This record gives sequence, C-alpha cells and structure tokens, in this order.
Amino acid sequence: MIGILLFSLISALTLGSFGEGGRPFIADLQQADTANLLSAFTGGVIFNAANILFSAAIAIAGLAVAFPIAIGLALVLGVIINYAASQKGDPAYLFIGVGLVAVAIVINAMAYKKSESEKQKASAKGIVISLIAGILMSFFYRFIAASMDLENFVAPAAGKMTPYTAVFIFSVGIFFSNFIFNTLLMKKPFTDIPVTYHDFFNGKFSTHLEGVLGGLIWGIGNSFNLIAAGKAGTAISYGLGQGATLIAALWGVFVWKEFRESPKGTGIYLTTMFIFFIMGLALIIYAGN
Repeated sequence: MIGILLFSLISALTLGSFGEGGRPFIADLQQADTANLLSAFTGGVIFNAANILFSAAIAIAGLAVAFPIAIGLALVLGVIINYAASQKGDPAYLFIGVGLVAVAIVINAMAYKKSESEKQKASAKGIVISLIAGILMSFFYRFIAASMDLENFVAPAAGKMTPYTAVFIFSVGIFFSNFIFNTLLMKKPFTDIPVTYHDFFNGKFSTHLEGVLGGLIWGIGNSFNLIAAGKAGTAISYGLGQGATLIAALWGVFVWKEFRESPKGTGIYLTTMFIFFIMGLALIIYAGN
C-alpha cells in the first residue's frame, strides 16, 4: 500500500503537473467534484478488500482453486461491466479474446494442480471467499474510470479528474482502508493465529522494502493502464490489465522454475495455456482497432 501511494503521489506531482495539456495535479484536485473523489476512493477500498480476500482464498483453498475462480470471474465480469459503461471496441473480438484468456487461466490452474505434491482440498469456505474476491475485483476499475473524463484527458470536464489525480485518490482509498481491513484480519484471521502490529514491525526491513517495491511496480502498471483507457476504452484496457496473469505465468515457468519437477504431461498444459493467452490477448488488442 505504501509503494502504491508513494508512486501515485510522485507521478501526480511530476507527470501529472508538467506539460501543456491537462490540469496540474493540485488544481485538478481542488476542482474535483465530491462524487468523483468518492468514486475513486471507493475503487481503492474495493480493490484492497478484493486482494485481501484473494490472498486468504489462496491460503485456504490453494492457488489452483482460488486463482481461476477469483481472477477468471473478475476478468469476465469486469470486461462486461466496463463495456456496458463505455462501449469502445469490437465486442465480438473483445469477448472471444476474454473467453480465451479465461480458458488460459483455468489451464494454468490445472497445471499447478497437477504439479502439487500434496493435493489441497478445496473447502467450501475457500470457494466462497474466491467468489466474493472475484466479484469485488470486477468492480474496482469502473469506480476509478467513472471519476475521470475518458473522452478528453487534455481538457477534462469540470469536476472530473485526470488519470494521475484519480490514481492518487484511488491509492488513498487503498491506504486508509488497509488499517481497517488489516486490523480486523490480524485479530480474526481466516487461517493461522492472530497477530499484532508489533509482529508486523518486527519483520525484516528487506521484506518490507520488497513490499514497497512491489507496490511501486504495480502502481506504474495501473497508472499506464488507466491512461490507455482514454484511447482503448475501459473494457479493453481492463481486459489487457488482467492479462498480467500471463507475465506471472512466464515468471513462474522460466524464472522461478516452479514446474521443474512436475510430473510428465504438465508441459502440455503450460504450452496450451500460453497459446490461449497469446490468442486471447491478441484478439483483445485487435478489438480496439
């Protein structure tokens, strides 16, 4: 959360304040309507809740169950929700592409399931949490997009925000909601034993730094994704953003070598997964032409 907030503030004060087009960050923030500020803030709260629940679902039901349910549901519902609000792009190519990416996500989960030495039984609790996480995740993008003037980033309508300001307010929503969500889950965790903030601050500095770096990286990607929505449309931009799963899969296979000792036949799943991912993302990109 710190990394995301830090990047959003830096980018708003630099990229969001310099140049000839658009309103500078401070001026944009001062003129923004309360409804739009609340919309972007709510997007951050929803996103934070979705990710916390998703992490809990993985801990309870395992990656092979939680991932296709939560991310697959978020992808399909999110594209439908965003396309209904802003109908940019060819719907046929878009939804076929989304379907192929969803299949790739399922195949990815099947590969993980096949590679697990100890099968983790999917509890009803884990499945329900995965469903809730996926539904929440499908809505967050719409709230941020609704706070911006997607038709004109150079001269946004009065009351609307530029992407840089909207991302900052979104990040503030993540930051402040984290104190509520984390405090509750630390006292009443879904798994393991309760912990305190003392335990958190006793963690290694290098571990905290990795978390901040991860937030910075995610913040960069999210900001660029929302900027792209002005041209590509929210449905296409959101769909491609969920395609980040492909990058995670590439890292898992080629960098972390998670499938090095997997049983015979796992490679077929992985090859098929990459084919579906590439085809799906290509169609989503083509939908915007």
